[in-house]
Amino acid sequence: MSRPILALDVGGTKIAAGVVSPEGRLLEQRNGPNPQLETPDIIAEDLFSSVSEFVGGFGSFDQFDALGVGCGGPMDRGGTHVSTLNIPAWRRFPLLERLRDLTGLTTAIDNDAKALALAEGWVGSAAGVDDYIAMVVSTGVGGGIVLNGRLLEGAAGNAGHIGHVFVCPESDLALPNHVAGLLESEASGTGIAARIGAPAVNATTEEIRHSGMLVGRAVGSVANLLDLKLALVAGSVALGYGEPFFSSAQAEIDRLCTLEYSRGTRIQPAGLGTEGPLIGAAAVALRYLKRLPRSF
Repeated sequence: MSRPILALDVGGTKIAAGVVSPEGRLLEQRNGPNPQLETPDIIAEDLFSSVSEFVGGFGSFDQFDALGVGCGGPMDRGGTHVSTLNIPAWRRFPLLERLRDLTGLTTAIDNDAKALALAEGWVGSAAGVDDYIAMVVSTGVGGGIVLNGRLLEGAAGNAGHIGHVFVCPESDLALPNHVAGLLESEASGTGIAARIGAPAVNATTEEIRHSGMLVGRAVGSVANLLDLKLALVAGSVALGYGEPFFSSAQAEIDRLCTLEYSRGTRIQPAGLGTEGPLIGAAAVALRYLKRLPRSF
């Protein structure tokens, strides 16, 4: 009988660790802050300490078949080095090697939104769907795209980075390492906070609808480009904003998707909700082990 997978979701402001069954059920999880303003090694030490403490409740790392990680990008293929935009201290940080040395486990790393795409296609709302995009709208904005039943990779493994689609030509707001007018600069929690001068959770309904509209603009463009009709969105901003965000996004998609093949494209909350990122991290490991029930 296969052992469970140790899953890790590394975000710009939050770190989550979990245990996922081989069938895709999240059994346990723990969340903690990411001290992103510290040095690379301090961030890593805090991450490793959190993981070790979490695993201690299960006895040892030997209780798991592998470690799967979803992490914000960009990164080298396989996560050998990560340069997560929302963790400024990590530039070509050797995350794969460090985690493998810590745990002794077979370790697989991929972009967190690509991980979400795997999860949703495995046990979520895209099960049985061959063409879709999964998105994370949180501290940053990322995407993972499945076409013809295959997860798009790209030359360096960074395909699907919808956060850097240009959506707002009238804007002069540019986050660090970004260009003004990019979706991530405008609709991420970081971008919204910069624009309104307060935490994104304090956004007005008008601001929420504006952010949703820009996400819909990006999704509509991708749907027209790639001939897909489903977008599944997770992340604290999108799920926290809820109906006003999604209805505004859908209205913009309807405005843009007028071609016969893209008409009817829909956007909806990711079926796995807040559990998606950790189930996705486990899916990354199972895919690496060639044990993911669905071939991507």
